[in-house]
Amino acid sequence: QMRLVQSGGGSVEAGGTLTLSCEFSGPTYSRNTLGWFRQRPGQGREPVAAIYAGGGVTNYADSMKGRATISLDYNKKIFLQLDDLKPEDTAIYYCAADGFPGHSTEDVVAAFMRRHKEIKYWGQGTQVTVSS
Repeated sequence: QMRLVQSGGGSVEAGGTLTLSCEFSGPTYSRNTLGWFRQRPGQGREPVAAIYAGGGVTNYADSMKGRATISLDYNKKIFLQLDDLKPEDTAIYYCAADGFPGHSTEDVVAAFMRRHKEIKYWGQGTQVTVSS
């Protein structure tokens, strides 16, 4: 059973930067994908960014390209740096982990972003609030 524990988040003014981290424990596999999702007030959960645990391949939601950076520490942590934050980025952010099939690692990571309702392992969530 994989366990994910988040830290970071908080309040920041528009244009600011925050870094979220997520430490995972338990069995992990190089074929897993790790990532971040968010839920804005009154909306459903949506993907932010993902990274293949075997290394290298990343995927970002269009709204976050150029403003988010996901990274993996092989001491079992993933990070999400959020730059140039906007008030519409206010949300609860969740880290997640799971494995999906695909013909390539790009496909696997894209599936993780798309099939988030099927993801088994989630962090507890952390609030990010951006003021204008």
